[in-house]
Amino acid sequence: MNLKGIFSRRSSGQLESDQPDTPQGRQQALPRASQDPVSGSSPAALVSAASASAASNSFAPTSTSAQLEIKNLRVRYPGRDVDAVANVSLNLAPGQTLALLGDSGSGKSTLLRAVGGLVDVSGGDICYAGESVLQMPVHKRGFVLMFQDGQLFNNLSVAENVAYGVGRNSAYGVGRNSEEVVAQMLELVGMSAYANSPVTELSGGQAQRVALARALAPNPRLLLLDEPLSALDRSLREGLARDIRSILRERGTSAIYVTHDQDEAMRVADLVGIMAGGRLLRLDTPEGLWADPGGVQVARFLGFGPFLDADAVAALGLPLKLEYGQILAPAPGAWSLAPAEASLGEGIVEAGVESVTMSQGSYLVQASLEAAAADPLTLRTSEPLEVEQWINVRLDLSRCPLIDMRKRA
Repeated sequence: MNLKGIFSRRSSGQLESDQPDTPQGRQQALPRASQDPVSGSSPAALVSAASASAASNSFAPTSTSAQLEIKNLRVRYPGRDVDAVANVSLNLAPGQTLALLGDSGSGKSTLLRAVGGLVDVSGGDICYAGESVLQMPVHKRGFVLMFQDGQLFNNLSVAENVAYGVGRNSAYGVGRNSEEVVAQMLELVGMSAYANSPVTELSGGQAQRVALARALAPNPRLLLLDEPLSALDRSLREGLARDIRSILRERGTSAIYVTHDQDEAMRVADLVGIMAGGRLLRLDTPEGLWADPGGVQVARFLGFGPFLDADAVAALGLPLKLEYGQILAPAPGAWSLAPAEASLGEGIVEAGVESVTMSQGSYLVQASLEAAAADPLTLRTSEPLEVEQWINVRLDLSRCPLIDMRKRA
C-alpha cells in the first residue's frame, strides 16, 4: 500500500486559501467535485481534509464540562424573512453524540452547516473548548463533515481514500506512521480486507464505512454527519447505526448527527434534539424523550397518540384522574390487542377496526375508541383482523406520560 505519493501531493497546500472568509469565499476555496483528490475535492471531502490540517430555545446543561457550546444561534439566509435557525442554545460534552431530528426544513442541516462554517451566522456564538470559532477559518476548526453519499474518490483504492483524510496536522502525523493510521482506521470500521480494492467495487454500506474511516483518520475535534445513512436500505442503516455508535464511543469522538430517521437517532445518540421551524423544541436522552416528550408537538412527531384529555380518560374508564389542562400521551407500542373475553376496565377498552395492513411480518391495525372522541389508535398484532370488527385493546399506562398543557406548548 503505497501512500507516500498521496501525502506528498497533499502537502502542496491546496487547503490554504486567500479567498474571503464568507460562504462564497469558502466555496471558492473548496476544490470542485469534478477534480481529482490531488488538485481538489467535493465540499464534503474538502472539509474532511481541511479539518485534518487543522424566546430562546435553550438547553444548555449546568455542567461546566461542555466541549461545544452553541449560544442563541441564529441563521437567516439572504432574501428570507424568517430564521432558518432561531435562537438555538445547547451544550455538548466531550465524547457525546447529539442527533438532530426534524422534518425537512426544520433547520437541522442548517445548524450542522453553521457549526461547520459552511453558512454565515446571523447572531449568537459557537464555542469549542471555551473559544469562539465564528471568526476561525474552516480548515482551522478541526471539525470534519461527512455527508450521505460519502464522496469517495473513484480513482483511488480504499486505503488511499482513507490516507487522504489523515492530513498534515492530525494528531497522528504523516509519513512513517501514515500506513499504520490507515490500517487502524480500516480495522476499526471492519474494512481491512478491502484495503487495496477499488472503491467502485464496494457496496453502499461498505462505501460509507470507508467514508467514516476517512473522516475519523485525522482525529477530528468534532465529527459532523449529515444524513450519512439515508441512501442505504433500512436493514443496512440499522446495523451501521449501531456500529457508528460503537466506533464513536471507542474513539471518544464528539459528534453531531443529522437524520430524519427516529430509530437511527435513538440508536446512535446520547442526546436527541427535536427541531421544527428553526427552533430546538426538546433536547434530552432517548430514554428521557420517551418518558417525557415535553409537549404535544414533540409527542406527535415521535408518534405518540391518540392524545386523551380528562373527559376521554373518564369516558374510557381508565384508572386515573386527570386535572383540567392535562392530557395522556400514549407512546408508540402502548396499545396492544387484549383477549376478546377480557373484561373492560383497568386499562382495557373497546375499539372498532378501521384499517388493517401487513407490515414487516405483522398486522398494523388502526382502530377508533368507541367511548371517546379521539384520533385512531395504532397497534401491531399477529392476529388477522377484519375492518369494522370490534376488539378489546389494552393501554399500558406505564408508557403514557402526562403532558400539562397549562405549562407547555
